[in-house]
Amino acid sequence: QVQLVESGGGLVQPGGSLKLSCAASGVFFSTYAMSWYRQAPGKQRELVASISSGRITNYEDSVKGRFSISRDNAKNMVYLQMNSLKPEDTALYYCNTKVGIPLQEYWGQGIQVTVSS
Repeated sequence: QVQLVESGGGLVQPGGSLKLSCAASGVFFSTYAMSWYRQAPGKQRELVASISSGRITNYEDSVKGRFSISRDNAKNMVYLQMNSLKPEDTALYYCNTKVGIPLQEYWGQGIQVTVSS
């Protein structure tokens, strides 16, 4: 059973930084792409960043240059370093992966990030 557990969220002032972590279990971690999504109140869930098994990264336009996704295959961890945070980054952030044939999608429980003064 695939499990994803996020940590590291919280309240931060505008311009501040946070680092989200996602611990994965039950999956041959290094084989699969990992992603971070977010959902703000009243908005659809959106892809924030993804990293392939080969460490190719992709970012949503509004976070380019501010957020950085990385992975540690030895620890089955994926991270999202968030710098220069803005109030519009406030959302519930989710760790995500798709594994297997056919692909099955798995989500973490979500973790709150609030950017406010």
